[in-house]
Amino acid sequence: MFTLLIVIIVLALIFDYINGFHDAANSIATIVSTKVLTPFQAVLWAAVFNFAAYFISKYWIGEFKIGNTIAKSVHENYITLEVILAGLIAAIIWNLLTWWFGIPSSSSHTLLGGFMGAALAHAGGLSENGIDVINYAKVIPTFLFIFLAPLLGMFIAFFITILIIHLFKRSNPYKADSWFKKMQLASSAAFSLGHGGNDAQKVMGIIGAAVIYYEMQTGNPAYTTLESKARFGHFVEDYWWVPFTSFLCIGIGTLSGGWKIVKTMGTRITKVTPLEGVSAETAGAITLYLTEHLGIPVSTTHTISGSIIGVGATKRLSAVRWGVTVNLLWAWVLTIPISAIMAAIIYYIVKMFS
Repeated sequence: MFTLLIVIIVLALIFDYINGFHDAANSIATIVSTKVLTPFQAVLWAAVFNFAAYFISKYWIGEFKIGNTIAKSVHENYITLEVILAGLIAAIIWNLLTWWFGIPSSSSHTLLGGFMGAALAHAGGLSENGIDVINYAKVIPTFLFIFLAPLLGMFIAFFITILIIHLFKRSNPYKADSWFKKMQLASSAAFSLGHGGNDAQKVMGIIGAAVIYYEMQTGNPAYTTLESKARFGHFVEDYWWVPFTSFLCIGIGTLSGGWKIVKTMGTRITKVTPLEGVSAETAGAITLYLTEHLGIPVSTTHTISGSIIGVGATKRLSAVRWGVTVNLLWAWVLTIPISAIMAAIIYYIVKMFS
């Protein structure tokens, strides 16, 4: 059992790394497309703030709400190491496939879909002995925010852009453009902090679920005597290196880039100027901070996509390439069910050899 736990932790951190380069485009696509920073400078900038989010979550916010949500998305009766392993493998496969084809899908939702799909395969259905396999109180808000997060990002970006245009309508265009290029450094940093704080915690949650299961099975009284809701907090204190390493891995992953998705995010949805880059990144950051406060894991990909669409819509609706946007929506909707099906199949294969 201990060996399987180690395998899960290693795979989870690999997923975290993949998440970093898969989602690198989220925080740097606009800053690269507006030529404020070179690609290398941009990934370095984003990676630093991805990791810095650890210190904000740990010492300022004081807790890891999103990690707790992921760990509790499946009822503890149906969590096993085999379930977690199958969910992780499915999530890694889907993330790599979407990265290869340049599709900005959600690492959050593929992880959640994989976790739930494997648990449902383990239980043999949606419920057993009157107990629901899925913790709907945790999962339903996450499902709703598949649509609400990009909409929030879109509306906030739309109004921020209109406000900025109104405030600076008498400014010298060249000076204003130069000023907004500098402002993009701050807005992209803010979004990178939100990205790190949101996405690194998802891996923490999966590792936390595995560690808590292991400690419960081995009869560790530090966990067996605690109520279910208190165990994740104890895990964070007991395994302090897990959150630290999770944030570090996503930062290292961001350094690796992800240029296929940068192209889609930075140029194919709508052409972005420095002013619009500031609006999109600020709107995305606000949305991520709000959802982190609520403890709802959302997709940073969905959020920044919605923000970029909101920016494009301020010029005219035809400025947004809706064909690309519709394809993104299909990828978003299909991510959870496809990941769940893949995880269920992988779970049955894992059980054949365990």
